[in-house]
Amino acid sequence: MTENTRPATPSVVVVSGNPRAGSRTVTAAEAAASRVAELLGTADVATIELAAFAGEILTAAHPAADAAKERLARATVAVVATPVYKASYTGLLKAFLDLYGPDGLAGVVVVPLVVSGNPAHALAGEAHLRPVLVELGAVVPTRTLTLTEAQLPELGEALNPWFARWATPLRRAAGVPVPSATTTTPSTTPSTAELTGAAL
Repeated sequence: MTENTRPATPSVVVVSGNPRAGSRTVTAAEAAASRVAELLGTADVATIELAAFAGEILTAAHPAADAAKERLARATVAVVATPVYKASYTGLLKAFLDLYGPDGLAGVVVVPLVVSGNPAHALAGEAHLRPVLVELGAVVPTRTLTLTEAQLPELGEALNPWFARWATPLRRAAGVPVPSATTTTPSTTPSTAELTGAAL
């Protein structure tokens, strides 16, 4: 899939690598995707839960996985989400991403999102998920959006620092004009701890 096959209208796709459907991971990812869609000025948001077709991913024929691959490869921006599993991302997400050939996500702007039970795992997305996405050709202009389980009940508040820091780079990477009136005061600039998710 190449960039020139993407729809003219920006689109946002959520991919949840949680092996359980309807998880808190997908809820967090959809909340983030909604914010991304606002930045892009689009209502085209779709969700792919890998749990829905987990049983076919490693089989010889995987039509649902193939359809999901195509949908993701056509996205303007994707939020690729996973719970932290053994200090990394899930095997289900790895198996799905392994279906792509070289540069299979070329031109797709991706926001990695990880949900961790322990703030000590805040860098799991940077250390493990980001390199795989970059290897597939994705554009990853931001730090990983890391959320702890304790933050999930107040998602709006938890997402604010990340979007305050990364909204402009995300718009630029997606080819969306950055409003000239956008300003950031020192009081809204997140700390290093916030960027790693430890203080979110």
